[in-house]
Amino acid sequence: MPPTDDDAAETGSFNMTKTRALSMTAQAIYDDIKHYFWRTMGRRTIHLRQPFLFQSVVLATRDRLMERRNNVRNAAQRSGHRQTYYLSLEYLMGRLLRNALQSLGIENETGAALGHLGIELEDIYDREHDAGLGNGGLGRLAACFLDSCATLRLPVLGYGIRYHYGMFRQRIQDGYQFEEPDDWLREGFPWEVRRIELTKTIKFGGRSVAYTDEKGELRHNWTDTHDVLAIPYDILIPGFRNDHVNTLRLWSAAATDEFDLDEFNAGSYADAVAAKNAAENITMVLYPNANSEAGQELRLRQQYFLSSASLQDTLRRWVSRHGDDLSRFAELNCFQLNDTHPAMAVPELMRLLMDEHGLSWEAAWNITNRTMAYTNHTLLPEALEQWPAETFARLLPRLLDIIHEINARLLAAVAERWPGDQQRLNRMSLVSNDSTPMLRMAHLAIAGSFSVNGVAKLHSKLLCEGLFRDFAELWPEKFNNKTNGVTQRRWLAACNPGLAATIDSKISEDWITDLDRLQQLTAFADDSEFQKRWRAVKHGNKFRLAGLVEAKTGIAISADAMFDVQVKRIHEYKRQLLNLLHVIHLYDRICRGDGENLVPRVVLIGGKAAPGYVMAKHIIKCIGDVARVVNSNPATEGRLRLVFFPDYNVSAMECICPAADLSEQISTAGKEASGTGNMKFMTNGAVTIGTLDGANVEILEAVGEENFFLFGLTVEEIATLRPIYEPSSFIDKDEDFLRVMTLLRDKHFSGNDTAALDAILHSIQNPHDPWMTAADFRSFVDAQQRAEAAYRNVGQWTKMSILNTAAAGRFSSDRTILDYNRDIWRLTPIDLEA
Repeated sequence: MPPTDDDAAETGSFNMTKTRALSMTAQAIYDDIKHYFWRTMGRRTIHLRQPFLFQSVVLATRDRLMERRNNVRNAAQRSGHRQTYYLSLEYLMGRLLRNALQSLGIENETGAALGHLGIELEDIYDREHDAGLGNGGLGRLAACFLDSCATLRLPVLGYGIRYHYGMFRQRIQDGYQFEEPDDWLREGFPWEVRRIELTKTIKFGGRSVAYTDEKGELRHNWTDTHDVLAIPYDILIPGFRNDHVNTLRLWSAAATDEFDLDEFNAGSYADAVAAKNAAENITMVLYPNANSEAGQELRLRQQYFLSSASLQDTLRRWVSRHGDDLSRFAELNCFQLNDTHPAMAVPELMRLLMDEHGLSWEAAWNITNRTMAYTNHTLLPEALEQWPAETFARLLPRLLDIIHEINARLLAAVAERWPGDQQRLNRMSLVSNDSTPMLRMAHLAIAGSFSVNGVAKLHSKLLCEGLFRDFAELWPEKFNNKTNGVTQRRWLAACNPGLAATIDSKISEDWITDLDRLQQLTAFADDSEFQKRWRAVKHGNKFRLAGLVEAKTGIAISADAMFDVQVKRIHEYKRQLLNLLHVIHLYDRICRGDGENLVPRVVLIGGKAAPGYVMAKHIIKCIGDVARVVNSNPATEGRLRLVFFPDYNVSAMECICPAADLSEQISTAGKEASGTGNMKFMTNGAVTIGTLDGANVEILEAVGEENFFLFGLTVEEIATLRPIYEPSSFIDKDEDFLRVMTLLRDKHFSGNDTAALDAILHSIQNPHDPWMTAADFRSFVDAQQRAEAAYRNVGQWTKMSILNTAAAGRFSSDRTILDYNRDIWRLTPIDLEA
């Protein structure tokens, strides 16, 4: 029998063919839970406030996942098929237990097993903490992709970092955001398996020394380094009821024995401990604040740590199976870089191939350039990562050598194609021509990859026409689009079971693995009985969210109101501020006696501001200030409520998403790469109000203009307006807008604390406002009025809701992954029965 592990060398293995597979019956699951609770946890009495029963359920579930994972690895090893490695600095996984039980098809059996103990399965679900491995859309997308890869039986191994502390817990006090440590590992993480035997050594500092080897070839030695250990932890990722389980491997940093031994022997215990802490700080916190030099350096260390550990691991796997012959490595391996964070994989793979495996530059570059693929996630130039060359020289001197050589060869190719075009050379260089030279990581990723993709049709088009135009002209064959998607297993089947059951009653449950089947719901969009059931599910979801909102904020909201929702990272380009201006407009109408015919509305906004992003924190403060005044005015009772939902995360979204009526996707056109929240809301029957930005464009195509509330300037209109933009002209000629601005200027909402208000007013009135908030105000208000009119017609709104869900098929991450696989990865699904 082939080895069941991926170690480089083994002395033997158990004959697992003689081991009976674990039973999936309620009794067997009950026995395993009892085993772990009694013998592993050492507990006798169940207390739901303690984690031990939850952990026992997880371990019983993990056992069943593990035997399937081992079968998949055996099958993959026997097949010798091509493999993809997905490198991402974030994975926003959410809670894992419900997904695992549904994927294994044992949710009812586990519920019955717990029933023997008088425990509800929902109580166990609520005991799980969200894993603090991601921040926003980038990490959640990566999690959806892993789910789809497993469901499609594709051999994809995810690599990431095991952060000890997540992004942060958000606390709102007096309207201000305060960050508290998110110690998500405080009770342990029973899903993970520590793989200490696969530990890797990561180098930092030191110097790069050139020498000539015995064959007369120029070589380099990276010496005198300060080393850190990368210890892997595996999380099992199940496919949906197909017995396929993939792996997410997370790296945790630790000090080497050599790192602090001399200091300790010299009697300097404090220095020894400091060295250990410095090593472990690399994976201590997700995304350190990069506003300081120390924060930037730590983030750079994280990115190299991830890249080096992951590449060393893949090369170890190759050598263990194929020996030192790397001639087919590019044929059988692909690395997908999720944004620029793992871009250092390009020079690091070159280093490993040349310095550790003895390949020439040409041979190493041939492998690197045929295995690397880069996904871009931003249209904002300021969001493209750049690192000071000086910092690189100090931390990663050998990689800097390689980057300079890549750059020299790139510029030679550019000069040959466009002789004498110095401006183009400067634009395309991997190293900026500034007083402080900066390494451009997106340029490095493009130069080193065979594929470069955007994440929505508009985004990919704008990349080629704007941000990366020079590279697209040099290598047009590299550029392609892969519109994002979300997994319907979590974002409909799991988070909205009532709606899932309603859909099943009409079209069967095959949509769970083939979301295009939702299109069959179109036939029932006018069915009054089906509409009635649809509305009942939505109302129940809104009632559930109302309870969560009151528990979190103390604000009572009515499930009979329109739920108008905008939850996402707080950023100026996402324009929570525009949403707030509309709330003030509604408030003004009510106060003037013009609110009798308004549809009762709850506006819910949620999201976190990056710790160093002052303007985003000002926006949160202003939302709180306006909410306090709006919600305390008796005139708004039963008509308008504004809620800021604190500490927004995946679990919260699983409650918010099914309850939303109106989905706010209102970013400035040309600024949002794609968005995935828009897809989650749409799939759950919310109707979108949005600009022609990101994947909104494709959502509009899918549902039709009659089922989407479109507003705002287009990318082309913004470009025309920008040189002559004057916000005051939009404010002064619009009576409604002027009333809103007068309330703000008169400090109606802010009291004596005006710092946030002053920043907001300056932003709106600034002719250089890149988000053009004032320019889109009137169009947004008009679109909101159209939404009100539609919502007032119950049958029409329900039909729009059904048709949005029916059109969600193309926004499944299964479709996205099939696109990646067809055009980039070229993987063969694993056949467990072969």
